[in-house]
Amino acid sequence: MSTQTSHKRRKKQHNLRLNFGSFRNEELKHFYLISAAILTFFPFWLMFVVSFKTLPQFYQNVLSLDFPLHFTNYVVASKVVTKYILNSIIVAVITVGGVVFVSSLSAYAFSRYKFYGQKFLFFIIISLLMVPSILTMVPAFVLVKNLGLINSFWGIILPGIASLQVFAIYLLRNFMASLPEELFEAARMDGAGIWRCYWNIALPLSKPALSVVVISSLLNNWNDFVWPLLVISDDSYRTIPIGLAFFRTQYQTDYGPLMAGYVISILPLLIAFIFISRELVRGLNEGAVKL
Repeated sequence: MSTQTSHKRRKKQHNLRLNFGSFRNEELKHFYLISAAILTFFPFWLMFVVSFKTLPQFYQNVLSLDFPLHFTNYVVASKVVTKYILNSIIVAVITVGGVVFVSSLSAYAFSRYKFYGQKFLFFIIISLLMVPSILTMVPAFVLVKNLGLINSFWGIILPGIASLQVFAIYLLRNFMASLPEELFEAARMDGAGIWRCYWNIALPLSKPALSVVVISSLLNNWNDFVWPLLVISDDSYRTIPIGLAFFRTQYQTDYGPLMAGYVISILPLLIAFIFISRELVRGLNEGAVKL
C-alpha cells in the first residue's frame, strides 16, 4: 500500500514538474514575441510621433504626442515627395505586372508541359539565384545606356522585371506543378486550348502564390535604391528612395517634415498589403513557398 502511495506521489510530482516546465516555456515564448513586436513597431511609432512635432517639441519630448499636432509638416513633406511617390507607383505597377505575367507564363510551361531540355533550362534559371546582383549591375548599366534608357522609367522597369523573374518562376512553377492534372484534362476535353487553361484554371488557382510574388516584387522594387540612383539623374524621374535621400539633405535638422515624408512614403505599401494580405497568408499557409 505504501509502495503504491509513494509511486502515485512521485508520478504527481513528475507531472507537476512537466506542467511547470511547459508553463515556463510558454511564458518565455510570449516574452520573446512581445519583445520582438515592441522592437519592430517602436521605430514606426517614433517616426509617426515625430512627424507631428516642431523642432522645440522634438527636443523636449520624443516618445509621445504633443498637442497641438502640427499637420503643416505633412503639407511641407507632401509638396516634395508626392511626385516621387507617383513615379514609384508607375514603376512598381508596370514592373510587378510584367513580373507576374512573364513568370506565370514561364512557370505554367515548366509545370504542365514536357519539352526537350526542360530540366536543363529550369536548372539554369534556378542557378541564377546564386549569382549576386552586384555582378550583373555593370553589364546591365552598359546595356541600358546603349539602348538609350538612361533617365527614363524603362531604365528601371525592364531591368527590374528581368531581375525578379528567377524567384517568381521558381515559386510559381512549384505551386502550379501541385495543381490537379484532372482539371486541365477536363478543360482540354471541353475544347480549351493552352491559353484558356492558363488564364481560366492555372492563374485563378495560383492566387496564393501570385500574392507572394506580388508582395515580394513590390517590396524589392519600391525599396530599390542603388539601381535607380545609377540610371536616374533627372529629378522628374526619381523614385521615392532617391527622393527621400535628397529630401533628407534639405531637412536634416528639421525632423518633423522629414518623418512626415517617411510616413507618406509607406502609405502605398500599407494599402497594397491590406488588399492582398488575405491571399498572402493563404499562400504561406498552403505551402506556396515549397523548397
